[in-house]
Amino acid sequence: MKKYYVLLVIASLLLTSCKEKEKKEEEMATEEMSMENERDMDENDWIVLFDGTSFDGWKSYMKEDMAANWQLEDGAMVFYPPAERPEGESYNIVTEREFTNFVLSLEWKVSEGGNSGIFWGIKEDADYGQPYETGPEIQVLDDERHPDAKNGTTHQAGALYDMVAPSENVVKPAGEWNTCVITVNYAAQKGSVSLNGTEIVTFPLGNAEWDAMVSKSKFATWQGFGKFHKGKIGLQDHGDVVAFRNIKIKEL
Repeated sequence: MKKYYVLLVIASLLLTSCKEKEKKEEEMATEEMSMENERDMDENDWIVLFDGTSFDGWKSYMKEDMAANWQLEDGAMVFYPPAERPEGESYNIVTEREFTNFVLSLEWKVSEGGNSGIFWGIKEDADYGQPYETGPEIQVLDDERHPDAKNGTTHQAGALYDMVAPSENVVKPAGEWNTCVITVNYAAQKGSVSLNGTEIVTFPLGNAEWDAMVSKSKFATWQGFGKFHKGKIGLQDHGDVVAFRNIKIKEL
């Protein structure tokens, strides 16, 4: 009888252990499925602005077409400055769509000694001859060779141009791809820049702190600068070869 009782206890423990194991496996499977669904949902939140195969959704600033100086190469859009530039002509490009609160992710690569930029909040209007008259800029630069890098840290790669300097230097050398993630959230009144996986810039948006910051910059007297919370994304022609790829945006 005693032996039978011991066997019964052992069987009961084994059964309980099996049930607990099954329960844990079910919970793990459910958790993995939930994480997978979250990843799928997160991925579906992104809007592809440039897929490497066409310029759909982009155009030259204040024009209807795309400048021939921008070329498609190996899944990237590459800007080649003209050998001779007509007076007053520029080849900045903008998205056809406007955005307000978002996370913008892209990769950029600049030539040796090169300079370019990424804008947001661009108001495409005849009152403003260039995108930078309204759109704040995240700097794209060869810090090692371009002279603008010597004009202060707020002019170096990843900076909110002429306003907020990178907290550290994580930019890759000219000719190598950099991954840049820009967050613009007027609802939360804050923005940030991450370069190659490191957050290097944070800044206020749409409030008195923003206005104070602008008032101390070169843009202090620019009537339209940073005024438009809803606007276009832009890429800059600064007269140097530059490339962009894997451009996508997530609206917040």
